[in-house]
Amino acid sequence: MTNKTDAPTEGTKVQEKSLTREYTEAILIALLLALLIRTFIVQAFKIPSGSMETTLLIGDHILVSKFPYGTHIPNEIPFLNIKLFDDIVFFTKVPERGDIIVFKFPKDETRDFIKRVIGVPGDLLEVRRQKVYINGKPYEDVHARHTEAPSDSPFVPRDDFGPILVPDGHVFAMGDNRENSQDSRYWGYVNVKKIRGKALMIYWSWNQIESWVRFERFGKILE
Repeated sequence: MTNKTDAPTEGTKVQEKSLTREYTEAILIALLLALLIRTFIVQAFKIPSGSMETTLLIGDHILVSKFPYGTHIPNEIPFLNIKLFDDIVFFTKVPERGDIIVFKFPKDETRDFIKRVIGVPGDLLEVRRQKVYINGKPYEDVHARHTEAPSDSPFVPRDDFGPILVPDGHVFAMGDNRENSQDSRYWGYVNVKKIRGKALMIYWSWNQIESWVRFERFGKILE
């Protein structure tokens, strides 16, 4: 009489190993693809402040295209902001005036800032009583939001600044919420090589104060 046991056969063990290997490979490939997409194609960012109101609100989540201004060689450990070597960028391109960009904050490169490009290389830029002048002519920025009257203090660069000449390889960036934005008026130019990408659209928005979803902002194209 043949004895029967519940022990798995050799074929079953091989099949289980094969399935485990397939799942592991699938997970690793998915992680690699996600890392490549995040590094070279598109990355998600969350808006933490009101410096870009009303274009961007606190709690907006946006997608940022990574390749419009050049190809960045990965030099950071993902999600840890640990820099391994200096920034290397191929096919560098200067943003256009009006672009919304995400970049490494010049004073602390572990932080990301988002602002609008106002001055490009070669521009003679000046702010007089909250009005921007470029090469001596008023710049009509339909996105600019003013919440306060001009200050009379000569020590406030917020309302009166410059004139300055934007150097090669750099841009002058400002927040749309002009009286409530720490930007190039305070900490200087943005190096084009430090730009992470161009803001494309809002894919999610959450009102943190009133705890509700802003459905009307989903899919909004940024310009």
